[in-house]
Order: sequence, then structure tokens, then C-alpha cells
Amino acid sequence: MRPADRLFQIILLLRNGRVVTAAALAEALEVSERTIYRDIADLVKSGAPIDGEAGVGYRLRRGYQVPPLMFTGDELEALVVGAKLVRAWGDSALGKAAEQAMARIEAVLPRALEDRVNASSRRFLALDCLQPAPLREPMAMLRSGMESGRKVSVSYRRADGEASQRTLWPLGLVFWGHCWTLGAWCELRQAFRTFRVDRIGSVELIDETFDDRYGHLWRDYLATARGEDEA
Repeated sequence: MRPADRLFQIILLLRNGRVVTAAALAEALEVSERTIYRDIADLVKSGAPIDGEAGVGYRLRRGYQVPPLMFTGDELEALVVGAKLVRAWGDSALGKAAEQAMARIEAVLPRALEDRVNASSRRFLALDCLQPAPLREPMAMLRSGMESGRKVSVSYRRADGEASQRTLWPLGLVFWGHCWTLGAWCELRQAFRTFRVDRIGSVELIDETFDDRYGHLWRDYLATARGEDEA
């Protein structure tokens, strides 16, 4: 990794505002702690608002904006593939956002990288016929509930045909390569449950809220998801 790229990666690792030790930075970047101390000193000299000291850890003051950095060819190819998968398997709003994001990136690329993006767009395909449009729509409402911390009322049909109306706290979505599942707290079962999105018939946001701003409920769900019975 070039020194300039390593400095940028240090900024990214510190940008969440938490204290990170030199040892953790060295492990993440596969360099020595001495190199990290030298890089931190260089960043501070260049004006980066980093607080901390050797033996304690470092953090980046909140509000600092990371300067723009040009993508490499492989990074752009990864973005192209990701955008195509989102358009093929995500809901319509997310797919449109992916297209807009790629358009913004392409608008500022030099010609050589723009040519690579165009070539990647031709080489990588993601078939959207595997995810019918009616199955995409619940995802937009579930994402809205996750982002706003609002509960949702859903109609759900289990694999055995049993239908029910549930009030859920939508915590996170997981893609399995052939379907999406929702991890949620189910008020009917009073427990964390997993729901296949393609078995959700309708979704309605309701005016009751839950608090998972720091992801503690999502972490609890992940810890209990193994061996779970069907919702």
C-alpha cells in the first residue's frame, strides 16, 4: 500500500469518533506500530484534527470531512458489480439510488477510468427476472421502518401456509443469494424472528417507534438467530 493510501485508510478507520489504538491500526493496515506513530504525526502536521497519544489511542474529531480520493480500477469495478446487484435484487428506490450514485461517480472520472467502468458494465450482468417486481415493494417500506425506527404491520404467510398479521420492529435485512430475509422483533411471539420477504404480503408503517439507533437490538437478533424456529 502506498503511504498516501495508508494515510487515507487511517483517516477512514478513525472517522467514527471512537478511540482506536495504534496496535489496532497496525493490525488493520498490516504495518508496524512504529509506522502508525509516524503516519499519525504526518497527518497531524498536515492539519488533520487527531487527538490522542501513543499507548492510549487516537480519534478523529467529529465534523472533519474526509478529502475526496480517486478510485482505483478494481474499486470502480466492485462498485459497478454492487450497483448491478442492487438494481437486480433490491427494491426500486434502492435500485434508482444505485444508478444515480454511479452516474455521479462517472461524471468526475478521468477518461481511462470511465472507459473501464463502461467495459465493466458490459461484462457484468445481474438478471432482475429472478426477483419479480411485487416482491421488491415490501423492502422499501421495511427499509423505511429500519431507518426511521418505526414499527411495521405486515401480513405474513409461513411455508406451511399459516397466515398471520404481525407487528414487527424491523432491524435488518439479509440477502441469501436467492431471497431476502428480515430480522425483527415480533410482538406476537415476543421474540426475535426471521421473516422471508417474499412471504410478506403487505407492509404498513405505523405510528409506534422503537429504539435501535446504536444497533444493540440487531446485535441481539444476530446472536439468537441460529437454530431459530420459523416465524
